[in-house]
Amino acid sequence: MSNRERQASGSPSAESGDSRKPPIGPLDDGEDISGEFDLKILARLLGYTAGFRLQIAGAVAVTLVNTAASILRPYLLKLAIDGPLTTGDLRGLDIIVILYLCAGILLFGAIGARQWIISWLGQQLLFALRQGLFQHLQRLSLGFYDRNRAGRIITRVTSDVRDISRLVTDGIVNTSSDLFVLVGILFVMLYMHWQLALLTFIVFPGLIAVVFFFKGKSRSAWRVSREDRSVMNGYFAESILGVRVTQAFTRQAENLRRFTDLSDRYVGSTLKANGLSAAFSPTVSIINAAAIMIIIWFGGVAVVQGTVTLGIMVAFLTYVQRFFQPLQSMSSRFNQMQSAMAASERVFALLDQEPDIREVPDAKPLPAVRGHVKFEDVVFEYTAHTPVLHGISLDAQPGELIAIVGHTGAGKTSIINVLCRFYDIRSGKVTIDGHSIGGVTIDSLREQIGLVLQEPFLFSGTVKENIRYGRLDATDEEIVAAAKAVRLHDFVEAQPFRYETLVGERGTQLSIGQRQLLSFARALLADPRILVLDEATSSVDTETEQQIQEALALLMRGRTSFVIAHRLSTIQNADQVIVMDRGKIIEQGTHEELLRQRGDYFQLYTMQFADQE
Repeated sequence: MSNRERQASGSPSAESGDSRKPPIGPLDDGEDISGEFDLKILARLLGYTAGFRLQIAGAVAVTLVNTAASILRPYLLKLAIDGPLTTGDLRGLDIIVILYLCAGILLFGAIGARQWIISWLGQQLLFALRQGLFQHLQRLSLGFYDRNRAGRIITRVTSDVRDISRLVTDGIVNTSSDLFVLVGILFVMLYMHWQLALLTFIVFPGLIAVVFFFKGKSRSAWRVSREDRSVMNGYFAESILGVRVTQAFTRQAENLRRFTDLSDRYVGSTLKANGLSAAFSPTVSIINAAAIMIIIWFGGVAVVQGTVTLGIMVAFLTYVQRFFQPLQSMSSRFNQMQSAMAASERVFALLDQEPDIREVPDAKPLPAVRGHVKFEDVVFEYTAHTPVLHGISLDAQPGELIAIVGHTGAGKTSIINVLCRFYDIRSGKVTIDGHSIGGVTIDSLREQIGLVLQEPFLFSGTVKENIRYGRLDATDEEIVAAAKAVRLHDFVEAQPFRYETLVGERGTQLSIGQRQLLSFARALLADPRILVLDEATSSVDTETEQQIQEALALLMRGRTSFVIAHRLSTIQNADQVIVMDRGKIIEQGTHEELLRQRGDYFQLYTMQFADQE
């Protein structure tokens, strides 16, 4: 497919009468993602844990136990100092020591139980989000993948989902626990001595100012870091996919230089963001020290004057230290939570994207067809107001072979994309046996179309699994029969593991010709009524092509076949030859008829096909 043909898709189908919104643009990690705490996003995330109410209730229970034990222990110190240690009541001291020990056991037990529960919930959330994303990505139209780089999509499913899990586990649950402790400490301090508590609260405005200052700075820094990470991941994925080209042109050093630059940018922006986080904790420690100084000064004076007991002062010092510990923990999680909230926005933005190609509300399954395909004045464009097909009309009767020829960028592949409804047309009509393809369900349409691409895509797995991809309920005997029909069986039998032979990632363990033969077997097994061969023999040598010509004849027999042809044999046998140029059909007829006209086809034939004779 030419670059012009592969531009991002655009307008909705005139045929289906769909008034949906235009497709959303490329995924973006830019300034529109704020990372602000959003209760709607939080509620949507918690919806994924709706089936685990018992576990959530357990997490709440152990959090309450953790809060009570944390608050109780300093108060027990106060009771011990002001009671048994002052009066000499050793029995009372024993009781307080036992209570203090029990509170410690409860505290550590509650912390362990809470961590296990939230870890379990986090993994369940990870599983649900990744499953949902994968399922959704399988539904999105080809136009979405034209507009978006694979690296950014992968980042959504990996890094962003992981960040979201941390938001629910380390973020929300632990922060909620810290908030419970903070509120409990405030109430106990006010209960013990409200005047001293209010003096301690003098430092709070400074603390709030510091929090808001670092919040704004760190949000911007982490946003830049996320953008740099996404760009780096995208380039990394692109480099892995294009490693053959890189090695062929010996561009390893150049690619490494560029990846190093992107990595340096990511490291620099991340260090800056982490630097802000590192500066926040000492600042809070200074405020903590100021609060302790206030207690020591004013509390000490009150102890000397007899208005405050020594136990209250010791408890206050302990509470203030523990008050700032959750704040420092929350500050360390703040950037993480903000990053996770931004990740949630991006993931849900992806989940909310609707496929460009959607079924009309009253779409019906396409019944078994004979294969009468008709294009009526079809106009199609990938980007709005830039048509690549101009008023295409053709009529393929059941069982006919239609060969499509033309220079690169003429619109040949676009006809195939429209027929398979990978994209919707702007105007006109496409029918199969009189059924408009815009009015039938997408699955029922594509189930009756077999597609063999110019560059066959094989999945990691065995030969058998890749052939069976054409029809998942096929038996082993049917798989072997399909392989025999396309002359693949002898090659497979010569392998040590026969049909259990691994093909490698994208079929790298097979030659181009063998991958093409395997894709033919896959299409044959699917038994479609309409067959589409997108330059399917262009990568096959002459000897291999001769081996599959009989199989192709068998495969196309009784089926309507569209062939984007680079081989003379296919054109000579065609019932119709469609000559394309700049998105228009400029000539149409049989091979002999077009040669007699001595027009564009004759010139194309003379330049491209005559030497094959």
